[in-house]
Amino acid sequence: MKAFRSRPSIMISRREENKKAELEIKSLRLTFGGVTAVKDVDLNVHTGELMAIIGPNGAGKTSLLNCITGFYRPQKGRITFNGTDITDLHTHQLVDVGIGRTFQNIELFPGMTVLANMTLARHIHCHYSFIHSCLFSPSVKKEEIRHRQILEEIIDFLEMQSIRKKTVGSLPYGMMKRVELGRALALEPKLLILDEPFAGMNLEEKEDMVRFLLELNQRWGLTMILVEHDMSIVMNISKRIMVLNFGEKIGEGTAEEISGHPEVIRAYLGDSGIL
Repeated sequence: MKAFRSRPSIMISRREENKKAELEIKSLRLTFGGVTAVKDVDLNVHTGELMAIIGPNGAGKTSLLNCITGFYRPQKGRITFNGTDITDLHTHQLVDVGIGRTFQNIELFPGMTVLANMTLARHIHCHYSFIHSCLFSPSVKKEEIRHRQILEEIIDFLEMQSIRKKTVGSLPYGMMKRVELGRALALEPKLLILDEPFAGMNLEEKEDMVRFLLELNQRWGLTMILVEHDMSIVMNISKRIMVLNFGEKIGEGTAEEISGHPEVIRAYLGDSGIL
């Protein structure tokens, strides 16, 4: 695995201004007809944490993420972020408060270039008017240069210089996952939510992604929630792990605590299994 790089960072200096990311979930319940996807779940995520959510297929992991990011409206419970109730906010409003996300199934524009896909994410940070953009005034030019500097830094960080002008649809699946991470970073989130970022990757691609996520967390100070099925990755990089089963939280703690938790072992491997 390659070593972390050391260099100046526009993104780091900007994030130092305000990287508080305190998420609190209380008694969250989400149902679809007679099926309970999330059952009275409590969760706290603190600034600077890399928190993992695991569980068997159908455990409610993505449903919980969809509640946090505004795609679903829970029937019960509240979600607060940095002291503000965000339970009923729309997805674009949650981006404004500092929550970014990648998806289990890639949500990119395949006919557009890598750079164009990432540029789209900068729209929430554009402060000029339509008229000023048409005239391309000096203030607009200055702001566009700043946006481009941030995008180029992310491209450099994710080692995507060689593909920056390629269409996303022509890329290998693992590289598409990297582009999606880059687009999420272009939002400058305080909290980054990652839904199975390692799915479909080979070993080398996984090693690169682990390296990127660790540097984002340890050097950039980015708070992250990770949903992932690869237990070897989860156990090695997560500071804390929550386990769901049939929508219910059955365990929470460090990797060591979770690996020996009887209910977690039963949920994954049955009564006689060993995690």
